[in-house]
Order: sequence, then C-alpha cells, then structure tokens
Amino acid sequence: MEKLTIVIPAYNEEEILQDSLRTLIKIEDQLIQSQLFDFKSNILVVDDGSTDRTWEIIQEMHQFNSRIAGIKFSRNFGHQNALMAGMQEAIKTAAAVVTIDADLQDDPNAIPEMVDQFVAGKDIVYGVRNNRETDTWFKRNSALLFYRTLAFLGVRMVQNHADFRLMSRRAVKALLTYQERNLFIRGVIPMLGFPSTNVYYKRRPRTAGKSKYPLKKMIAFAWEGLTSLSIAPVRAILFLGVITVLLGVAALVYSLLSKFLGLAVHGWSSLMISIWILGGLQMASLGIIGEYIGKVMTEVKQRPRFTIETTVGGNS
Repeated sequence: MEKLTIVIPAYNEEEILQDSLRTLIKIEDQLIQSQLFDFKSNILVVDDGSTDRTWEIIQEMHQFNSRIAGIKFSRNFGHQNALMAGMQEAIKTAAAVVTIDADLQDDPNAIPEMVDQFVAGKDIVYGVRNNRETDTWFKRNSALLFYRTLAFLGVRMVQNHADFRLMSRRAVKALLTYQERNLFIRGVIPMLGFPSTNVYYKRRPRTAGKSKYPLKKMIAFAWEGLTSLSIAPVRAILFLGVITVLLGVAALVYSLLSKFLGLAVHGWSSLMISIWILGGLQMASLGIIGEYIGKVMTEVKQRPRFTIETTVGGNS
C-alpha cells in the first residue's frame, strides 16, 4: 500500500471548504479501509492568497484531522500555479495525486473509479464531464468553441476535462520538468504520453459561494491556453499578410487597367477604407506578436511561479 494525496487549490472558499474537506476525508477513508492506500494518505489544500477565512479554516480542519495539510501563498498567484505547488509538495511522498477544485462541482465520488484505473496500470486518469447541464448556454457553447479551436490548431486536449484528474508519481514528476511560467496544465498533460484513460461523471451545481471564473477570467484563461500551446496566431498573421499582398497586386492591376482604359475615378472612400483595413490589420498583428514577445520576456526572467508564506501539517 502506498500513499494518496488529494490536492485542492482554494481561493476565497470559506463558505464551502469545510464541507468539501469532510466529504473528501470520507472518500479517502473508504480507500484506506479497502487497503488500496496507506493510512497516511492525506489532503493538501493550497490557499491561493485568499482574503477571507480560507486559511483559518484549513488550520482548524488540521486540528480536527491531522491528515489535512495546507500551503499558504503570500498572494494570489493563480489556479494553475496553486495546482503545481500542491503536486510538487505531494509527490515527495505520494504514489498518486488527485487534483480537484474546492467547490466539488467535479463529483468526488468518481475518485474510487479513478483509483481502480490507476491500480490497473494507468498513469493519468482524466475526470471528464458527461454533460454540462449546470452551465449557462453561453458557457457551454463558448467552451465548445474553445475546444474546437484548439483541436483545429493541432492542440491535443481532453474535451470537457477541467483539472479533476489522478496522476501517478512518474507522471507528476514528468509534468514538473516543464519549467515555463505560462504553463497551461490541461494542454501539457496529454503531451506526457503515459498510459491514460477517462472516467466520466455528472457535474454538480455549486452548493455555496461564487464561481472564481467569471467571464473576464474565462477569456483570459482561454487566451493563455491558446498562446501557450500554439504559434498558430503568428502563422495566421503571415497568412493574412500574404492574402493582403495578393489583394494589393490585384488592386494595382485593376488600377492600371482602369487608367489605360480611361475609367479611373478618383474616390476618397476607397482610399480611406483601404487605410483603415490595413491599419487595423497591422495593429492586430503587432498585438499578437507582442503577446508572444511578452511571454518570452516572462520566461527569460525565470521568476518563481509562486511564493509560499507558511504551511500547516507535515507531508510524511
């Protein structure tokens, strides 16, 4: 028997965290009683710079059950960095790591099935939603567009998979070798190449608190994924540039023919339209190129992904 660690990134989850931890402890207890994992299996909560009582609750729950441990960031570093910090700490002693969000909208009752697949030899077990009934029409369709766009650009991703998954020790160690600061975990894990499978579940409604991914963050997250995993936007600029040149050549030929045939009409509208279209294309192109240059600058600085302020509970 080896150790299992459940990693939970948490940001301002005081309303739901206690109930979530009690639920996960019960599930982990069942796995321990079934002799699938060691009695030292634990839950590691990463407080991503919360401004409410999230850290106090983690400390209280640790006093209630020593198998609940916590890491506190000095400020908000983001969901993906919280996941990486938790996995980095957990894998020091755990044979398998499960990651799940604190709101438990991803059904934790799927964890035993994930464990069965791990025991059967799978290094990565993805939790995949078999429906999105709890999402709004906009969120369902925008998510579908996001997955289709990435697939069109050649990015391998598991559709309707968030960050609910089980990973073996060697899979996590392989993930930790990816040192880029703009890490989009959902897109990188399929690149690892280890044996994997899916476990399907029905997504549940949030029982308390508010979603930490409003529209603004969702758009930023999607853009981060697109620019971190693909250089297709830059190639699209090249394609648009070639098309623009060809249209310019066609316009030149048309202008010369019109002049020689005496059909030329000097118009202000066509000139202004051309200037605005080309100017807009140039500005958009510079913006996309600037996004990639900014990411290069971030990587070159080699700043740490996160700063840990304090911890509670050991990782024995």
